[in-house]
Amino acid sequence: MFLLTVKRFTFALHLRKCLQNLSFMAQHKSSKKRIRQDIKIRLRNRYYKKSARTSIAKLRLMTDKKEAEIFLPKVISMVDKLAKKNTWHNNKASNLKSKLSRYVNSL
Repeated sequence: MFLLTVKRFTFALHLRKCLQNLSFMAQHKSSKKRIRQDIKIRLRNRYYKKSARTSIAKLRLMTDKKEAEIFLPKVISMVDKLAKKNTWHNNKASNLKSKLSRYVNSL
């Protein structure tokens, strides 16, 4: 729980820093809002992508089959969420899941 709070706090700090350094070329209120939303979405996507990549790397480093079989559904869930939100392409997600499943089965 504490780790999640720290990550949210650092996300909020990074977001605040990005928004402070923002200078708008847009004139319309809706355009400015869209730019702010895009910054938030981009930071959130970066966080989820990075955590998924880290989890995939951890899974690939595992040598114990039981641990890997327990960890695999969590990684697949993360990949599916990224594909569902169109952060990653569906084909990329499918290829990753296939490769990871093959790796775990080969242990």
